[in-house]
Amino acid sequence: MANEAIILKGKDPSLILTSGATGRISALFSLQALRSLVMFLNGVVLLILLPFRVLVSPAAKDEHDGHRKGAVVRVPATIVAWKSSSNSGSASSRRTMAIKRVLEEEKEDESSGTVRDYWLFRTRRGDTIFTQSWIPVSVKIRGVVLLMHGLNEHSGRYGEFAKQLNANGYKVYGMDWVGHGGSDGLHGYVHSLDDAVSDMKAFLEKILTENPGLPCFCFGHSTGAAITLKALLDPKIEARVAGVVLTSPAVGVEPSHPILLVVAPIASALVPTYQCNSAYKKGLPVSRDPEAVIAKYSDPLVCTGPLRVRTGYEILRITTYLQQNLSKVKVPFFVLHGTADSVTDPAASQRLYEEAASSDKSIKLYEGFLHDLLFEPEKDAIMQEIIQWLNSRV
Repeated sequence: MANEAIILKGKDPSLILTSGATGRISALFSLQALRSLVMFLNGVVLLILLPFRVLVSPAAKDEHDGHRKGAVVRVPATIVAWKSSSNSGSASSRRTMAIKRVLEEEKEDESSGTVRDYWLFRTRRGDTIFTQSWIPVSVKIRGVVLLMHGLNEHSGRYGEFAKQLNANGYKVYGMDWVGHGGSDGLHGYVHSLDDAVSDMKAFLEKILTENPGLPCFCFGHSTGAAITLKALLDPKIEARVAGVVLTSPAVGVEPSHPILLVVAPIASALVPTYQCNSAYKKGLPVSRDPEAVIAKYSDPLVCTGPLRVRTGYEILRITTYLQQNLSKVKVPFFVLHGTADSVTDPAASQRLYEEAASSDKSIKLYEGFLHDLLFEPEKDAIMQEIIQWLNSRV
């Protein structure tokens, strides 16, 4: 692939005014003016990040709102080890932690029939991307699965799911996209989700080359599902993938006012890494299992800081693109969504199901379930439904 330069295994590479304007300049940089500028920028950020609404058809709105009201889960802030993204460490320290986890799990999994490994590859942009694998050794290999995690998390969170897939004969690969987990970038910052799409294509090419003749499937969660869908809109990629599983896909977000479509790219260019403290609700309930929520927000490889302006704009941009191209989706897919999800919208998943051109498509809506389906109390049953879908296509 054009965007992949070097692949490394088991090794961390070196990372690489004018005269006469004095009065006007003094006024511009007065304390009051600076305060006004900060207030203005913060207002712009709030306009961009907070008014995002999900796409819900008028007919479904009342029912959809009812689902959400009926599944409120509150997690006391005192039991969540909340962190600021500024304390999340550099990319190199996060990568060291991600590698250490793989090596520790490799020792633990020696008797379980799963072999753990990791790779680092350099993109043409100069970023180092962290990837890992779960390979079964005691069962016949039937296929491969590429995992794409959601916003602010990392591929290592899906180890339990990966081992379930291993037990059913699937090699599993995970990629931390840029700004996440063990990959390069400011934690939680995404300058362009198109970079993540390109990196996924490059990694997928590596997987396909290493596993000739085996059917290849993709799994994407939330924003990772959006990245996966955009990659699969490329006919060359779609032709080489046997199917895709999407949980809580981010395909239905738009600003509450059309003017923000003009303001958002300007703000993202001027203050791309600016963080809006009001953009997130700390301890946002993404699972009905309190222990799963605590584990997520206590994980140092999970970014829990405020959303950055550029990241928010990139989510808006990719979801807008997907909304305009749902009818071009041709790959076989299985979409799963909780009806009480407060992060992404199940109605948008229904729209994907209805508008996609795929001849092989399925949808499952879980009444009252939240965003992180594979971390809900019923996760084992959900994993088995996914595995059954995969098995029927091998």
